[in-house]
Amino acid sequence: MRLTRFVHAVRTSLWLVPLLCILAGVLMALGTLSLDRRSGYTLVPQSVTGTPSDAQTILSVFATAMASLTSLVLTVTLVVVQLAMGQFSPRIVAALLSDRFSQLAIGLFGATFVVAVLTLREIRGSDTGTVPGVSVLLTYLLMVASLVTLILFVHHSGQTMRATGLIDLVGDRTRDLIESSFPAAPRPATGADADPDVVSAREPGSVVRVDRARLVAAARRADCVLELVPVVGDFVPGGAPLFRVHPGPRRAGDGAGPAARLRAEEIARLVLVGPERLHTEDASYGLRKLVDVAERSIAQPFDDPTTTLQALHRLHDLLRQLAVRPLPAGEHRDEDGVVRLVERTLSWDGYVRLAFDEIRLAGAASPQVTRRLCAALQDLKSIAPPDRHAPLDRQLRLLTAAVHRAYEDEEDIAAALTPDAEGIGSGADVTTAVRLDRGTPDADVRPGARIPG
Repeated sequence: MRLTRFVHAVRTSLWLVPLLCILAGVLMALGTLSLDRRSGYTLVPQSVTGTPSDAQTILSVFATAMASLTSLVLTVTLVVVQLAMGQFSPRIVAALLSDRFSQLAIGLFGATFVVAVLTLREIRGSDTGTVPGVSVLLTYLLMVASLVTLILFVHHSGQTMRATGLIDLVGDRTRDLIESSFPAAPRPATGADADPDVVSAREPGSVVRVDRARLVAAARRADCVLELVPVVGDFVPGGAPLFRVHPGPRRAGDGAGPAARLRAEEIARLVLVGPERLHTEDASYGLRKLVDVAERSIAQPFDDPTTTLQALHRLHDLLRQLAVRPLPAGEHRDEDGVVRLVERTLSWDGYVRLAFDEIRLAGAASPQVTRRLCAALQDLKSIAPPDRHAPLDRQLRLLTAAVHRAYEDEEDIAAALTPDAEGIGSGADVTTAVRLDRGTPDADVRPGARIPG
């Protein structure tokens, strides 16, 4: 039990690994200094290390820089811990403090500082004198390693500060614990794992990219049809079905399964699975991010509907581009026109719901949001083909009902449902009439009104 407690303390402590690195630096410095003394400081010529004065200046800069970098790493680590506690969970702190990369970075910077200081004490003279060449070269190597580690540490900290980074940190460790603590069950006689016509995901993650051309070529060679189970951007658990394999048109009556002519590992490699969604092939992820910004801005304690309007501007623009474009059918054919790969894709209704559903529910009590939504929906109806009007009409109907639930006064309801491209700023009820003078009495022309003449 004492050994178990010691191992637990080693794994969860922030200070032990850096301390061991510093002790290792002291031992390396003492060893190289002893080697330099025994050789009479002649192993490395001063043409490489520089004069004693040069070496003193360089090592002094190194020592100062390492002290600053060590402070920086400790500060960033504490900032990450504070952000994680405030935005996610206080219980995630232990996982952050036991992060080995951060501990090694602190230890390397501390070891470089110690080696530089100990080597600096051994330099004698100014222009002429002795320079412990091996120790100076060791300091140079540690400094280069520290610079590389600093760049990697900044990248690592940035990744860790993301929600995905923290979730993956806990998820990966728990997954490793499950694999090591629980014995693997025997493969079932039925189910996805035993089905020869199912290709499973090798690792968990979100579908980032699909090499459709090579998948079509592989399905053509095997004379089968591949069905991509997840939509691009979906999270796939490890071992979950990634593809279903169906017989090809010329082998429909063949007794041998089509998966027998496919190598599951090669097929699975043609789908890139990453820790989080990317914009590579996932247009809906851009809408998802804008919706997150919009919804978060009108939630407490932020209460910033103007930021929500800015996100709605871009959502409106994106849907306007999609409204008049054909959406992919999700069928991919080979050179003979035979369907070899099928996948589910987001429909026009799906894009409209993704862009507006959550904002409509969260912003029904904000007149800026409802007015901007009305303006966007009416504009989209003016350019979308008739067969795409139903999702827009649904949004208008639900928005009207939500506004009636949020307000009691009829004037407030009418104002909240007035289309306005700026929330409150360019609607027909808050702008002056346009006057046209064509030699006839002045005519008031408001947005949506028919211009005389």
